[in-house]
Formats: sequence, structure tokens, C-alpha cells
Amino acid sequence: MDVLVTYDIATDKKSDAKRLKRISDLCSAYGERVQYSVFECRLTPASLAKLRADLEDTIDWNRDSISLYRFRGSIEEAKTTLGVEPHHEAGNPWIL
Repeated sequence: MDVLVTYDIATDKKSDAKRLKRISDLCSAYGERVQYSVFECRLTPASLAKLRADLEDTIDWNRDSISLYRFRGSIEEAKTTLGVEPHHEAGNPWIL
């Protein structure tokens, strides 16, 4: 299944940078960065559950926000790009 992951991580404290990096690294392991805080991922149900659990364990529940959007079809079918088209494909599901 295709999933779009977006996040807004609070970074008003010096120690927040480490959490932001962990979130970014987690998302990078599961998908392709298309914007600074946006990742396109092609996941199995098991890998989606693992990503979600890892994100839940990492965020600050009182200050951060992460949204996961699941697509019925592919991201490519749902997406319209204006301007420069990014050079990547979501690819096949990754098994971690």
C-alpha cells in the first residue's frame, strides 16, 4: 500500500534536533523524501505497523504531529504535481 507521511516536530529546544533527526531517519528507511517533512512510502501492512510503532515511540506526544495518509491506489495515481517533477519512484514494498 502507498502511504504519505508528513510531520511537524517541535524544535524550540536544543535537544529537539535529535528527535527530529530520528524521525527523519525512520521515515527515510521506509520511503522516499519528497519535501523536507514529507515522505512517500510503499509498505506492507506489517511494515506500516512497524513504522507507526517506531514513530509512536519517538515523538513527543505533547508537541509533535505526524500524519499518515493511506491511498486506495498508488500515490502516482492520486498525485498531481505542479512545477518541477521529482525524480523518484515509490518502488516495491520493502521488507524490514
